[in-house]
Amino acid sequence: MVSNTIGSFVVTAEEMQRIEARIFAAGMPVSALMEKVSGRIVQWFLSHDQGIAFATDRARRKIGVLAGPGHNGGDALVIARELHHLGFSIRVYQPFSHCKPLTEQQANYAKSLGIPFVESVEDLVDCEAVIDGWFGFGLTRLITGDLAADINTINQQSDQQSRPVFSIDLPSGIHTDTGEIMGSAIRATHTACLGLWKRAFMQESALDYLGNSELILFDIPFADIAAVLGETPTVQRLTSTAALSYLPLNRSLTAHKYKAGHLLLIAGSKQYAGAALLSGLAAIASGVGMLTLAIPESIRLALLPQLPGALLVGCSETSEGAIAHLPDSLDLTKYDAIALGPGLTRSSPNLLSHVLAAACPLLLDADGLNLLAQSNPIQQLQARSAPTVLTPHAGEFKRLFPNLHSSNHQPGDLARQAAEASKATILLKGARSAIATSSDLSTHLWFNPDSTPALARGGSGDILTGLMGGLMATAHQTQKNDDNQTQSNPDALTKAVLSAVWWHSQAALYASTQRTILGVDPLHLAQSLNPALKTLL
Repeated sequence: MVSNTIGSFVVTAEEMQRIEARIFAAGMPVSALMEKVSGRIVQWFLSHDQGIAFATDRARRKIGVLAGPGHNGGDALVIARELHHLGFSIRVYQPFSHCKPLTEQQANYAKSLGIPFVESVEDLVDCEAVIDGWFGFGLTRLITGDLAADINTINQQSDQQSRPVFSIDLPSGIHTDTGEIMGSAIRATHTACLGLWKRAFMQESALDYLGNSELILFDIPFADIAAVLGETPTVQRLTSTAALSYLPLNRSLTAHKYKAGHLLLIAGSKQYAGAALLSGLAAIASGVGMLTLAIPESIRLALLPQLPGALLVGCSETSEGAIAHLPDSLDLTKYDAIALGPGLTRSSPNLLSHVLAAACPLLLDADGLNLLAQSNPIQQLQARSAPTVLTPHAGEFKRLFPNLHSSNHQPGDLARQAAEASKATILLKGARSAIATSSDLSTHLWFNPDSTPALARGGSGDILTGLMGGLMATAHQTQKNDDNQTQSNPDALTKAVLSAVWWHSQAALYASTQRTILGVDPLHLAQSLNPALKTLL
């Protein structure tokens, strides 16, 4: 399976608790770990706070610290102590009558140093930053009453003053696994996730509260991680390092177009000619050796000048200007991958039956998914001998897998269930896209942590289809070159899908810095694919 690093692992609250229990059982004192972690958070805080960290008169810089009753509160109190020693003016707000013994000790020592403990959240109104250490991972009860009112006040004060809020591990009030708001939650501008990424960081429901997130490592032994998660964890976060390593950037000096993949892209209609153009441009940008684009004959000449590197095959049309059927001369056995869907309309169900029978990897998007949803999608997918990739958004997913769709399930869980049921690779698109694969041995789930609302435009998905299709064709052909075989390698296909998802979002982030978030039209997105990649190499 795809290689990984600790920085890509994603855990639930229960898994993190088991890992920590192993560390403590091996002899690491809880107090020693608290001191170590807190010291690293102090450095993180100082490096991220532009308005305070470099102040020459730190004594006049007021920092509010929210200290909870558990060990997250103990971390906050150690941080308060260390910032006090560095010369900052610290105020601690700890509205809890009972605390864990170690946290109580840290509070008593902080008080002995003269650090003031305030009685009301209003006493933090003039603080220039707030450090949130009320609750870390593992919160299970709703926050209500006075504490919820305090959180609302802190959020309002921070919004009004543009005051930074730094949360330890998770913003207080966020469920570790689902990312849901537990009654009320701190809205952080920065969050330090401790040790391993928690599942909440991969959930859309938490995005408005996490702010800029960073993983703070504290040297968890890999043996303890592997004992709980396995040598290859089944849930991972897609990293730039991994995604770049998956891209086919190192070609042989003797490579030629027939050894760099041949993609058949079936797209477009008279009504949606732009979808064919955009997906074709993205496929070319992927570096695929050859692109054949099957489109309605009526738009072929209009697209030809804009896609001079592609072979455009005109197809007979329905009365509405959609592809009626593929030409008999189109031999599906000669392609390394087929992508079907952008701009097709739902007028051509026979196209789907043709490509489902093909022996090469198949990518279905947009109307390809809508056609699939019309009749027993799981049965059709299970009958395929070659790999299939589906790229639905939430609405398309519901039509494809109505029995799986439930408000009680998170996107990652839904994608994993769909992959297990269909044996297809599922990309469930969203602000934190989830990619799931399944085999007889195991099911794996990845999240793409990097995205931007600049992609919330018609045509963005067409770019992803062309890009992913090109990378899938290249991966399949590369495997044939290496092994002299025609059977698809699931790991190579997974890498192609993951790298396409990552590359697509990175291009959007790059384009938004060039033209603002409003200026990333799909044509500019396609044109940004390779400039964005160049900046990341």
